[in-house]
Amino acid sequence: MTITDKEIQADYKNRINRVFEFIDQNLDSDLSLNTIAEIAFFSPFHFHRIFKFITGETLNEYVNRQKIEKSTLDLLHKNITTTEIAHKYGFSDNSSFSRAFKKYFGISPTEFKQQNPNRHSKIRQLESKNGQDYPDYERYICIINNLKKWIKMNVNIEIKEMPKMDLAYVSSIGPQNLESAYQKLMKWATPQGLMNEQTKMVTIYHDSFKVTEANKVRMSASILLNKPIGADGEIGLTSIQKGKFIVGSFEIGLNEFEKSWTGLFLWMSENGYKKADKNPFEIYHNNFNEHPERKAIVDFYIPIE
Repeated sequence: MTITDKEIQADYKNRINRVFEFIDQNLDSDLSLNTIAEIAFFSPFHFHRIFKFITGETLNEYVNRQKIEKSTLDLLHKNITTTEIAHKYGFSDNSSFSRAFKKYFGISPTEFKQQNPNRHSKIRQLESKNGQDYPDYERYICIINNLKKWIKMNVNIEIKEMPKMDLAYVSSIGPQNLESAYQKLMKWATPQGLMNEQTKMVTIYHDSFKVTEANKVRMSASILLNKPIGADGEIGLTSIQKGKFIVGSFEIGLNEFEKSWTGLFLWMSENGYKKADKNPFEIYHNNFNEHPERKAIVDFYIPIE
């Protein structure tokens, strides 16, 4: 028997939101089917079917991918040993982590750390996961220099201490579903009196397009809340904890978001900052459809240690 979208009730999606949050916070723990099914208040059999319908992956596939991809981001952005990473993500030892990593990316974590292009040494000459080759050294340096110039001309960058922010959200897996997630959120928020000219839309990125296939990137389509409110079916509640952030303020076309994020992370690396174990996000200040050049006025936030 197959599942249809209508069968995935709002209550089910709310339970899956809890599962996503639990997995994010417990990648070093027991994340077996039985354990997670209990979190979602489903039988293991029913949970398996619901989870695969929503994510396109089995629980085991999803958890293993999260562990490997999060470890990859640590290799890119943190000065941390592979042994520390193996322990952080619940691998039994360094060898089991290395085997899982090599199975996923085709090279060992040590090779990846030495060869990845965020370090301005030799550019790794291997096929990336999405089938594109990294450019040769001279072309890579040219791309980096052009990106630095573009960032210098097109963004105002500050380091800010931000207070705690409370949000309501709808989950979206893949950018192709983000617009409909925002539509569901606004349809719920309008009769609640939460939509006005001051309302800020926020997209939180739980995965990185650098290491995750685009159609699997999980995002939260969110609004900042100015008053306490309860969760409601598919609408979840979350918070961005107070902390220090790199904030890049942009006025960009929709085709420049990837370049902007890449440039901001490059600026972070060049200026000696380390990404914290929190999710990057965007806060929008206009409706790009109303801009004469269809540009988004948006702030990008990278949490830093």
